[in-house]
Amino acid sequence: MDIGRALKLCRSQRRMTQAALANRAGFSVSYVSLLEKNKRDPTLSTVEKIAHALNMPFSILIFLAVDKGELSGIDEDLAQRLALSSLTFLEDDTLRNSTLL
Repeated sequence: MDIGRALKLCRSQRRMTQAALANRAGFSVSYVSLLEKNKRDPTLSTVEKIAHALNMPFSILIFLAVDKGELSGIDEDLAQRLALSSLTFLEDDTLRNSTLL
């Protein structure tokens, strides 16, 4: 699982700086930077706060953090469709601002 990669991807797609994310999540910029570099292992509650600050479901953030090898029990076509749906969610302003969260 690569939480750092997922955080950076989602933050970038949201066009947020590390400072903006840190401010919204209640963390320091240096902590967000360390998370993105996988130099810290966040707790689930930390990841939940970050997902909320990114205005996205926790489950999508976790799915985007999964390494390909961790999806071995899932049909490859399904995994690709889920990944595409997750990325579409990140790019779609109407979904981003919906009440799904």
